[in-house]
Amino acid sequence: MVYLDNSATTAVCKEAVEQMTRVMTEQYGNPSSLHTLGIDAWREMTKARAEVAALVGAKPEQIVFTSGGTEANNLAVLGSAEAKARSPHVAVTTAIEHPSVAACFDRLEAQGWTVIRVQPEADGTISAEAIERACTPDTTIVSVMTVNNETGAHMDIPAIVTRVRRVAPRALIHTDAVQAAGKLPIRAEKWGVDLLSVSGHKLHGPKGVGALYIRKGVRVLPRVLGGGQEGGLRSGTEPTPAIVGFGAAAAALPKFSEQAAHYERLKACLLEELGTHPDVRFHLPQGGVPYIVNLSLNGFRSETVLHFLAQRGIFVSSGSACAKGEPSAVLTAMGLSSDEIDSSLRVSFCRDNTEEDVHALCAALREAANSLQRRHG
Repeated sequence: MVYLDNSATTAVCKEAVEQMTRVMTEQYGNPSSLHTLGIDAWREMTKARAEVAALVGAKPEQIVFTSGGTEANNLAVLGSAEAKARSPHVAVTTAIEHPSVAACFDRLEAQGWTVIRVQPEADGTISAEAIERACTPDTTIVSVMTVNNETGAHMDIPAIVTRVRRVAPRALIHTDAVQAAGKLPIRAEKWGVDLLSVSGHKLHGPKGVGALYIRKGVRVLPRVLGGGQEGGLRSGTEPTPAIVGFGAAAAALPKFSEQAAHYERLKACLLEELGTHPDVRFHLPQGGVPYIVNLSLNGFRSETVLHFLAQRGIFVSSGSACAKGEPSAVLTAMGLSSDEIDSSLRVSFCRDNTEEDVHALCAALREAANSLQRRHG
Protein backbone atom coordinates (compact mmCIF):
# COMPACT_ATOMS: atom_id res chain seq x y z
CA MET A 1 0.00 0.00 0.00
CA VAL A 2 1.19 3.50 -0.89
CA TYR A 3 -0.55 6.05 1.34
CA LEU A 4 -0.10 9.65 0.16
CA ASP A 5 -3.14 11.30 1.73
CA ASN A 6 -1.56 12.42 4.98
CA SER A 7 -3.24 15.83 4.96
CA ALA A 8 -6.53 13.98 5.43
CA THR A 9 -5.21 11.82 8.29
CA THR A 10 -2.07 9.98 9.33
CA ALA A 11 -1.35 6.51 10.67
CA VAL A 12 -1.16 6.50 14.47
CA CYS A 13 2.45 6.11 15.62
CA LYS A 14 3.48 3.23 17.87
CA GLU A 15 4.34 5.60 20.74
CA ALA A 16 0.77 6.89 20.79
CA VAL A 17 -0.72 3.41 20.52
CA GLU A 18 1.38 2.13 23.42
CA GLN A 19 0.52 5.04 25.71
CA MET A 20 -3.17 4.96 24.83
CA THR A 21 -3.36 1.20 25.46
CA ARG A 22 -1.68 1.61 28.83
CA VAL A 23 -4.05 4.40 29.89
CA MET A 24 -7.16 2.55 28.68
CA THR A 25 -6.19 -0.59 30.62
CA GLU A 26 -4.42 0.82 33.69
CA GLN A 27 -5.08 4.56 34.26
CA TYR A 28 -8.72 4.45 33.16
CA GLY A 29 -10.16 6.64 35.94
CA ASN A 30 -12.09 9.84 35.33
CA PRO A 31 -9.53 12.68 35.62
CA SER A 32 -12.09 14.68 37.63
CA SER A 33 -12.42 11.96 40.27
CA LEU A 34 -10.62 12.50 43.58
CA HIS A 35 -9.56 8.90 44.18
CA THR A 36 -6.24 7.38 43.16
CA LEU A 37 -7.31 6.20 39.69
CA GLY A 38 -8.74 9.63 38.93
CA ILE A 39 -5.60 11.38 40.12
CA ASP A 40 -3.46 9.03 38.02
CA ALA A 41 -5.54 9.89 34.94
CA TRP A 42 -5.26 13.59 35.71
CA ARG A 43 -1.47 13.28 35.91
CA GLU A 44 -1.37 11.53 32.55
CA MET A 45 -3.45 14.30 31.03
CA THR A 46 -1.28 16.98 32.64
CA LYS A 47 1.82 15.42 31.06
CA ALA A 48 0.12 15.34 27.67
CA ARG A 49 -0.94 18.97 28.02
CA ALA A 50 2.69 19.94 28.54
CA GLU A 51 3.72 17.94 25.46
CA VAL A 52 1.11 19.62 23.27
CA ALA A 53 2.04 23.02 24.70
CA ALA A 54 5.67 22.38 23.73
CA LEU A 55 4.50 21.45 20.23
CA VAL A 56 2.94 24.89 19.69
CA GLY A 57 5.36 27.01 21.71
CA ALA A 58 3.05 27.77 24.62
CA LYS A 59 2.52 27.18 28.32
CA PRO A 60 0.42 24.18 29.45
CA GLU A 61 -2.22 26.39 31.05
CA GLN A 62 -2.84 28.00 27.65
CA ILE A 63 -3.97 24.71 26.08
CA VAL A 64 -7.63 23.66 25.92
CA PHE A 65 -8.28 20.16 24.63
CA THR A 66 -11.11 19.70 22.11
CA SER A 67 -12.51 16.89 19.99
CA GLY A 68 -10.33 17.95 17.04
CA GLY A 69 -9.35 20.81 14.77
CA THR A 70 -12.93 21.53 13.75
CA GLU A 71 -14.10 22.10 17.31
CA ALA A 72 -10.97 24.12 18.09
CA ASN A 73 -11.68 26.39 15.10
CA ASN A 74 -15.34 26.74 16.06
CA LEU A 75 -14.46 27.59 19.65
CA ALA A 76 -11.89 30.13 18.47
CA VAL A 77 -14.08 31.96 15.96
CA LEU A 78 -17.58 31.67 17.41
CA GLY A 79 -16.45 31.73 21.04
CA SER A 80 -14.44 34.91 20.55
CA ALA A 81 -17.23 36.51 18.48
CA GLU A 82 -19.69 35.91 21.29
CA ALA A 83 -17.22 37.34 23.79
CA LYS A 84 -16.88 40.42 21.57
CA ALA A 85 -20.63 40.98 21.27
CA ARG A 86 -20.31 44.67 22.19
CA SER A 87 -17.47 45.34 19.75
CA PRO A 88 -17.95 46.24 16.08
CA HIS A 89 -19.13 43.19 14.19
CA VAL A 90 -16.38 43.22 11.58
CA ALA A 91 -14.19 40.22 10.73
CA VAL A 92 -11.40 39.53 8.25
CA THR A 93 -10.56 36.06 6.97
CA THR A 94 -9.50 34.50 3.67
CA ALA A 95 -11.25 32.76 0.80
CA ILE A 96 -9.06 29.67 1.23
CA GLU A 97 -9.81 28.67 4.82
CA HIS A 98 -10.72 25.14 5.87
CA PRO A 99 -14.51 24.55 5.90
CA SER A 100 -14.51 24.47 9.71
CA VAL A 101 -13.39 28.11 9.69
CA ALA A 102 -15.25 29.25 6.58
CA ALA A 103 -18.56 27.91 7.90
CA CYS A 104 -18.11 29.85 11.16
CA PHE A 105 -17.73 33.10 9.29
CA ASP A 106 -20.73 32.24 7.12
CA ARG A 107 -22.75 31.94 10.34
CA LEU A 108 -21.43 35.23 11.69
CA GLU A 109 -22.33 36.91 8.40
CA ALA A 110 -25.86 35.49 8.65
CA GLN A 111 -26.03 37.03 12.13
CA GLY A 112 -25.21 40.47 10.79
CA TRP A 113 -21.43 40.56 10.89
CA THR A 114 -19.46 42.19 8.09
CA VAL A 115 -17.04 39.51 6.89
CA ILE A 116 -14.22 40.43 4.52
CA ARG A 117 -12.71 37.43 2.72
CA VAL A 118 -9.29 38.19 1.28
CA GLN A 119 -8.73 36.52 -2.09
CA PRO A 120 -5.48 34.66 -2.80
CA GLU A 121 -2.96 35.41 -5.48
CA ALA A 122 -2.99 33.14 -8.54
CA ASP A 123 -0.55 30.76 -6.83
CA GLY A 124 -2.74 30.44 -3.74
CA THR A 125 -0.71 32.66 -1.40
CA ILE A 126 -2.04 35.52 0.72
CA SER A 127 0.37 38.20 1.83
CA ALA A 128 0.54 40.04 5.12
CA GLU A 129 0.03 43.27 3.16
CA ALA A 130 -3.25 41.97 1.74
CA ILE A 131 -4.54 41.13 5.22
CA GLU A 132 -3.47 44.54 6.51
CA ARG A 133 -5.31 46.32 3.68
CA ALA A 134 -8.50 44.46 4.60
CA CYS A 135 -8.37 45.57 8.24
CA THR A 136 -9.65 48.77 9.83
CA PRO A 137 -9.68 50.01 13.44
CA ASP A 138 -13.14 48.39 13.74
CA THR A 139 -11.90 44.90 12.85
CA THR A 140 -12.75 42.57 15.73
CA ILE A 141 -11.59 39.13 14.55
CA VAL A 142 -8.92 38.07 12.04
CA SER A 143 -8.46 34.41 11.06
CA VAL A 144 -5.78 33.25 8.61
CA MET A 145 -4.61 29.64 8.30
CA THR A 146 -0.90 28.86 8.63
CA VAL A 147 -0.72 26.25 5.84
CA ASN A 148 -3.43 25.63 3.29
CA ASN A 149 -4.65 22.05 3.35
CA GLU A 150 -5.11 21.76 -0.43
CA THR A 151 -2.18 23.63 -1.99
CA GLY A 152 0.43 23.82 0.78
CA ALA A 153 0.51 27.62 0.63
CA HIS A 154 2.36 28.87 3.73
CA MET A 155 1.17 32.15 5.20
CA ASP A 156 3.58 34.33 7.18
CA ILE A 157 1.63 34.49 10.44
CA PRO A 158 4.18 36.55 12.43
CA ALA A 159 4.21 39.21 9.68
CA ILE A 160 0.40 39.15 9.52
CA VAL A 161 0.17 39.66 13.28
CA THR A 162 2.55 42.64 13.13
CA ARG A 163 0.60 44.33 10.34
CA VAL A 164 -2.84 43.66 11.83
CA ARG A 165 -1.77 45.13 15.16
CA ARG A 166 -0.84 48.41 13.43
CA VAL A 167 -4.30 48.88 11.96
CA ALA A 168 -6.56 46.96 14.35
CA PRO A 169 -4.79 46.76 17.72
CA ARG A 170 -7.86 45.38 19.52
CA ALA A 171 -8.59 42.59 17.03
CA LEU A 172 -8.32 38.96 18.11
CA ILE A 173 -6.06 37.03 15.74
CA HIS A 174 -6.62 33.32 15.13
CA THR A 175 -4.70 30.87 12.98
CA ASP A 176 -5.71 27.38 11.98
CA ALA A 177 -2.35 25.59 12.26
CA VAL A 178 -3.71 22.08 11.76
CA GLN A 179 -1.68 21.46 8.58
CA ALA A 180 1.48 22.97 10.07
CA ALA A 181 1.62 21.31 13.48
CA GLY A 182 4.06 18.43 13.64
CA LYS A 183 5.78 19.33 10.38
CA LEU A 184 6.78 22.96 10.94
CA PRO A 185 7.96 24.76 14.07
CA ILE A 186 5.09 26.64 15.74
CA ARG A 187 5.69 29.42 18.25
CA ALA A 188 2.27 30.66 19.30
CA GLU A 189 3.47 33.02 22.04
CA LYS A 190 6.35 34.36 19.98
CA TRP A 191 4.16 34.88 16.93
CA GLY A 192 1.76 36.95 19.02
CA VAL A 193 -1.46 35.22 17.94
CA ASP A 194 -4.38 35.13 20.34
CA LEU A 195 -5.76 31.76 19.28
CA LEU A 196 -4.23 28.78 17.46
CA SER A 197 -5.82 25.44 16.52
CA VAL A 198 -4.17 22.02 16.10
CA SER A 199 -5.38 18.44 15.64
CA GLY A 200 -4.01 15.11 16.85
CA HIS A 201 -4.70 12.89 13.85
CA LYS A 202 -2.73 15.08 11.43
CA LEU A 203 0.56 14.32 13.22
CA HIS A 204 0.31 10.58 13.90
CA GLY A 205 -1.91 10.90 16.94
CA PRO A 206 -5.45 9.52 17.29
CA LYS A 207 -8.63 10.94 15.84
CA GLY A 208 -11.07 12.64 18.16
CA VAL A 209 -8.68 15.04 19.89
CA GLY A 210 -7.35 18.50 19.15
CA ALA A 211 -6.36 21.60 21.03
CA LEU A 212 -6.83 25.35 21.06
CA TYR A 213 -4.10 27.67 22.30
CA ILE A 214 -5.56 30.72 24.02
CA ARG A 215 -3.23 33.57 24.87
CA LYS A 216 -3.37 34.71 28.49
CA GLY A 217 -5.98 37.40 28.98
CA VAL A 218 -8.01 36.52 25.87
CA ARG A 219 -11.70 35.95 26.59
CA VAL A 220 -13.51 33.17 24.72
CA LEU A 221 -16.99 31.94 25.62
CA PRO A 222 -17.55 28.17 25.69
CA ARG A 223 -19.55 26.34 23.04
CA VAL A 224 -20.05 23.20 25.20
CA LEU A 225 -21.50 23.63 28.70
CA GLY A 226 -21.72 21.23 31.61
CA GLY A 227 -19.21 20.14 34.22
CA GLY A 228 -16.69 22.91 33.66
CA GLN A 229 -13.77 20.81 32.43
CA GLU A 230 -10.88 22.47 30.57
CA GLY A 231 -11.17 25.62 32.62
CA GLY A 232 -14.87 25.87 31.83
CA LEU A 233 -14.18 26.24 28.12
CA ARG A 234 -14.94 22.68 27.04
CA SER A 235 -17.18 20.72 29.38
CA GLY A 236 -17.42 16.95 29.26
CA THR A 237 -15.29 14.13 30.61
CA GLU A 238 -11.93 14.40 28.92
CA PRO A 239 -11.01 11.54 26.54
CA THR A 240 -7.85 10.77 28.49
CA PRO A 241 -6.54 8.00 26.20
CA ALA A 242 -6.86 10.22 23.11
CA ILE A 243 -5.27 13.18 24.88
CA VAL A 244 -2.38 11.01 26.07
CA GLY A 245 -1.98 9.66 22.53
CA PHE A 246 -1.89 13.22 21.19
CA GLY A 247 0.82 14.13 23.66
CA ALA A 248 2.85 11.00 22.90
CA ALA A 249 2.66 11.67 19.15
CA ALA A 250 3.81 15.25 19.68
CA ALA A 251 6.72 14.10 21.84
CA ALA A 252 7.77 11.46 19.27
CA LEU A 253 8.08 13.87 16.33
CA PRO A 254 11.43 13.87 14.48
CA LYS A 255 13.45 17.06 14.26
CA PHE A 256 11.86 19.58 11.94
CA SER A 257 15.10 19.98 9.98
CA GLU A 258 15.12 16.23 9.27
CA GLN A 259 11.48 16.30 8.21
CA ALA A 260 12.02 19.29 5.91
CA ALA A 261 14.92 17.60 4.11
CA HIS A 262 12.90 14.41 3.74
CA TYR A 263 9.87 16.19 2.28
CA GLU A 264 12.01 18.24 -0.09
CA ARG A 265 13.52 15.02 -1.48
CA LEU A 266 10.10 13.48 -2.03
CA LYS A 267 8.74 16.61 -3.69
CA ALA A 268 11.80 16.92 -5.93
CA CYS A 269 11.37 13.29 -6.96
CA LEU A 270 7.72 13.92 -7.86
CA LEU A 271 8.52 17.05 -9.88
CA GLU A 272 11.40 15.36 -11.69
CA GLU A 273 9.28 12.40 -12.77
CA LEU A 274 6.15 14.29 -13.81
CA GLY A 275 7.41 17.82 -14.48
CA THR A 276 7.64 17.30 -18.24
CA HIS A 277 4.56 15.10 -18.64
CA PRO A 278 2.25 16.81 -21.18
CA ASP A 279 -0.92 16.09 -19.18
CA VAL A 280 0.36 17.17 -15.75
CA ARG A 281 0.20 20.68 -14.38
CA PHE A 282 1.46 21.48 -10.90
CA HIS A 283 -0.17 24.18 -8.77
CA LEU A 284 2.75 25.26 -6.59
CA PRO A 285 2.45 28.31 -4.33
CA GLN A 286 5.57 30.42 -3.88
CA GLY A 287 7.21 29.41 -0.60
CA GLY A 288 4.77 26.54 -0.12
CA VAL A 289 5.47 23.62 2.18
CA PRO A 290 7.07 20.57 0.52
CA TYR A 291 4.75 17.98 2.04
CA ILE A 292 1.60 19.03 0.11
CA VAL A 293 1.63 19.01 -3.70
CA ASN A 294 -1.42 19.86 -5.79
CA LEU A 295 -1.51 18.86 -9.44
CA SER A 296 -3.94 18.33 -12.29
CA LEU A 297 -3.92 15.39 -14.67
CA ASN A 298 -5.55 17.36 -17.46
CA GLY A 299 -8.22 15.58 -19.44
CA PHE A 300 -9.14 13.15 -16.68
CA ARG A 301 -11.64 13.55 -13.87
CA SER A 302 -10.00 13.31 -10.47
CA GLU A 303 -12.64 10.88 -9.20
CA THR A 304 -11.82 8.48 -12.04
CA VAL A 305 -8.10 8.75 -11.38
CA LEU A 306 -8.59 8.24 -7.64
CA HIS A 307 -10.39 4.95 -8.25
CA PHE A 308 -7.74 3.90 -10.76
CA LEU A 309 -4.99 4.55 -8.20
CA ALA A 310 -6.89 2.93 -5.33
CA GLN A 311 -7.25 -0.28 -7.33
CA ARG A 312 -3.44 -0.35 -7.40
CA GLY A 313 -3.14 0.30 -3.66
CA ILE A 314 -2.17 3.97 -4.07
CA PHE A 315 -4.12 6.55 -2.09
CA VAL A 316 -4.20 10.32 -2.71
CA SER A 317 -7.11 12.78 -2.59
CA SER A 318 -8.87 15.27 -4.82
CA GLY A 319 -8.78 18.05 -2.22
CA SER A 320 -9.97 18.62 1.32
CA ALA A 321 -11.39 15.47 2.89
CA CYS A 322 -14.10 17.70 4.41
CA ALA A 323 -15.33 18.92 1.00
CA LYS A 324 -17.03 15.56 0.27
CA GLY A 325 -16.66 15.84 -3.49
CA GLU A 326 -17.74 19.46 -3.83
CA PRO A 327 -15.68 21.66 -6.20
CA SER A 328 -12.67 23.07 -4.39
CA ALA A 329 -13.37 26.54 -3.01
CA VAL A 330 -9.62 27.04 -2.69
CA LEU A 331 -8.78 26.28 -6.32
CA THR A 332 -11.81 28.28 -7.44
CA ALA A 333 -10.56 31.30 -5.49
CA MET A 334 -7.16 30.88 -7.17
CA GLY A 335 -8.84 31.29 -10.54
CA LEU A 336 -8.19 27.80 -11.92
CA SER A 337 -10.40 26.64 -14.73
CA SER A 338 -13.23 24.21 -14.07
CA ASP A 339 -11.34 21.54 -16.02
CA GLU A 340 -8.22 21.99 -13.89
CA ILE A 341 -10.27 21.90 -10.70
CA ASP A 342 -12.17 18.81 -11.84
CA SER A 343 -8.88 17.00 -12.56
CA SER A 344 -6.91 18.12 -9.50
CA LEU A 345 -5.19 15.72 -7.12
CA ARG A 346 -3.56 16.38 -3.76
CA VAL A 347 -0.47 14.39 -2.81
CA SER A 348 0.53 14.77 0.83
CA PHE A 349 3.55 13.17 2.45
CA CYS A 350 4.40 12.00 5.94
CA ARG A 351 7.69 11.00 7.52
CA ASP A 352 7.11 7.34 6.63
CA ASN A 353 6.83 7.88 2.88
CA THR A 354 9.72 6.93 0.61
CA GLU A 355 10.95 7.74 -2.87
CA GLU A 356 9.67 4.29 -3.88
CA ASP A 357 6.19 5.50 -2.95
CA VAL A 358 6.62 8.47 -5.26
CA HIS A 359 7.92 6.26 -8.09
CA ALA A 360 4.86 4.01 -7.73
CA LEU A 361 2.50 7.00 -7.86
CA CYS A 362 4.18 8.49 -10.93
CA ALA A 363 4.16 5.17 -12.77
CA ALA A 364 0.46 4.73 -12.01
CA LEU A 365 -0.38 8.28 -13.16
CA ARG A 366 1.46 7.70 -16.43
CA GLU A 367 -0.45 4.46 -16.84
CA ALA A 368 -3.72 6.29 -16.13
CA ALA A 369 -2.95 8.92 -18.77
CA ASN A 370 -2.30 6.19 -21.32
CA SER A 371 -5.23 3.91 -20.54
CA LEU A 372 -8.16 5.89 -19.14
CA GLN A 373 -10.76 7.50 -21.35
CA ARG A 374 -10.31 11.25 -21.58
CA ARG A 375 -13.04 13.58 -20.45
CA HIS A 376 -15.02 15.32 -23.20
CA GLY A 377 -16.77 18.62 -22.72
